[in-house]
Amino acid sequence: MYDHVHMCLSIPSKYSISHAIGFLKGKSAIMIHRGHFRNMKDGKSFWARGYFVSTVGLDEKTIRTYIKKQEQSEQRQLEFETEIN
Repeated sequence: MYDHVHMCLSIPSKYSISHAIGFLKGKSAIMIHRGHFRNMKDGKSFWARGYFVSTVGLDEKTIRTYIKKQEQSEQRQLEFETEIN
């Protein structure tokens, strides 16, 4: 089961990082809740309170490659866990 998300974003300077992340977490939580948890009415939070942010600079290609490999690695792990169970 996935327990975190990797993203490489470009955020316009007119938006603060906290505003952009808050927007993404809020909108995605609503979409996920509507799609998968319609009957859940306990008011629990979907996302954790914090987040990690770092600048990319000249290493963008390296970061994007890392994210893609993480996605593939996590998919293989999920398939492996599914086979065991």
